[in-house]
Amino acid sequence: MADISDLRHEEGVRLDADRLVALYAKLGEAEAERVICAAMEALAVQLSVVQRAAAEGAQDTLVQGLLKLAGLAAQVGMTSLARVAGDVVGCAMTGDGPAQAATLARLVRIGDRSLTEVWDLQDVSL
Repeated sequence: MADISDLRHEEGVRLDADRLVALYAKLGEAEAERVICAAMEALAVQLSVVQRAAAEGAQDTLVQGLLKLAGLAAQVGMTSLARVAGDVVGCAMTGDGPAQAATLARLVRIGDRSLTEVWDLQDVSL
């Protein structure tokens, strides 16, 4: 009987804590938390939008959603998420379906982990 391996994709995410600290310094605690929470909600929505667009083959919607997602991610210091969103855009622009599917799966994994990391970081006093 053959052995079956279960591969788990767990990779670290990069958060630019300095970006979050700068937001708090510039906006104050209450406003920074409002901005971060709004960005995180928008990121969750955009992750859903890009997954749906990819499933439907709506490349224009996919690219627009990815660009919006990358901008939101950069705003709150989610550097890994912003970079991988750009990688998916590159795959979409070249028409490389398998690479697009793989990088989109990576984007979703990193997106989930990034959102969790920012929530956890908010629990820590900045």
